[in-house]
Amino acid sequence: MKRLLYTLALYAAAPLILLKLWWRGWREPGYRRRIAERFGGYRDAPGRPVLWVHAVSVGEARASAPLLRALATANPGTELLVTCMTAAGREALKEIHGESVHVAWLPYDYPGAVRRFLEHFRPRLGVLVETEIWPNLLAACRAYGVPVLLANARMSEKSARGYARWSGLTRPALASLAAVCAQSGEDAERLRRLGAQRVEVSGNLKFDSAPDEAKRAEGRAWREQLGRPVLLLASTREGEEAMLLAASGVLPSEVLIVIVPRHPRRFDEVASLASGRRSRRDPPRAEDRVYLGDTMGEMDFYYAASDVAVIGGSLLPRGGQNLIEACAAGVPVVLGPSMFNFAEATRLALEAGAAVQAADAASAVRQALGLLSDRGKRAAMAQAGRTLCEAHRGATRKHLELCDEILRVRARD
Repeated sequence: MKRLLYTLALYAAAPLILLKLWWRGWREPGYRRRIAERFGGYRDAPGRPVLWVHAVSVGEARASAPLLRALATANPGTELLVTCMTAAGREALKEIHGESVHVAWLPYDYPGAVRRFLEHFRPRLGVLVETEIWPNLLAACRAYGVPVLLANARMSEKSARGYARWSGLTRPALASLAAVCAQSGEDAERLRRLGAQRVEVSGNLKFDSAPDEAKRAEGRAWREQLGRPVLLLASTREGEEAMLLAASGVLPSEVLIVIVPRHPRRFDEVASLASGRRSRRDPPRAEDRVYLGDTMGEMDFYYAASDVAVIGGSLLPRGGQNLIEACAAGVPVVLGPSMFNFAEATRLALEAGAAVQAADAASAVRQALGLLSDRGKRAAMAQAGRTLCEAHRGATRKHLELCDEILRVRARD
C-alpha cells in the first residue's frame, strides 16, 4: 500500500518533474537531451550481456571508475551500462570512460519506466553506487530476477533516521538487495537495522581512484610558473564562497585563491567573484586575488596546483565533499564542521594528521593561513595523506569478489 501511495505521488509530480528538467536545461543543456530515457524509452539495444552500474552524479562517477574497469577486465564478453541522473554526471562518465561504456539516464521511479528499462537492457547484475534506493526499481529488479548490489554504501545517523521514518518503503527495498558493500562498520550496522540482509564492510572505493598523472604534471607546472602560494577552495557549495572570501582579508596579498564550485551550473554565478577563469586559459595576473576553476574533470590539476585545500560542502550543514582526492594528491586539507557524508574518511584523515577541522569559515581561513606559513607542517600532512590513501586501498577487489559471487549464483539458478 505504501509503495502504491508513493507511486501515485510520483505520477502527480510528473508535470513538475518535466518543468524542472526544462528549467535546468537553460544552464545545463544536457538535461534536455534524451528525455525519453527518463521514462524508459531507449534507442540502441545491447548486443552482449549487460552489467549495469548506476552512478547518480559526478562523485559517484569518479568513485565507481575503479570498479567499472575491474568489471570490464573480469567480464570481457559483456557490455557495461552506466546510468546517471545529472548532466554533470553524464559528462563526467564520458570524460572518464569515453566509448568503452554505454551511458544512459536511469529512468524515474515509475513502474512502467523501470520495467521498460529492465526489458530493454536485461542486465545480469545491477550495482547501485552509494545510497541510491528506489522502491519501484528494486521491486522490478526482484520481479525480473536481476540481483542488485549496493556498492560503496554509506548511511549517516541523520539519513538513517529519515529512512526509518519511511520504513514501509525503504525496508522492503533494502531487504531485496542481493548484498551491500558498506564503507565502514558504522554504516554497515545502520543498514542492517534498516533492513539490509547481507552487509559486508568493504571500504571506500574512492581510495582506489587512479589520478590523472598528465593533469597532475600540468598542475605542478602551472603552480611553478605562477610562483605564488595557492589556496584551493575545492567543490564549494552555494553561499560558501562569499563566507570564505569575507574572511580572506587575513591572507597575504600574494596568496592566490582558486575557487572550484561543486556544480558546473554555478560557474557563471561564481565568476563575478573572480578576476580570471581557467576555461579561458588566461594565467592569473600578479594583482589577481581570486581565480575561478570552471572546468570539468580537472580536480587532479587543481590539487596539484595548490598548497592547501579547504573542502567545500563542509562549512554549511551539507555533509561535505570528497576529501580523499586531496589526501591522495598530498595536499593538506582544512575541513569545516559538517562532514557527515564522509564521516569515516574524515575520522581517518584527522587521526592520521592529513587534515585539520575548523568550526566556521573564518577559522578555516585562519588554519589555512597557518599551513601556508609552515612548510614543515604542510610536508608532514602531505605525506600523512598519501600514506593514509595507500593504506586503505583494496575496496575494488572486495567489491569485485562479491560481484563475481553473485554472478556465479545467478548463472546456476
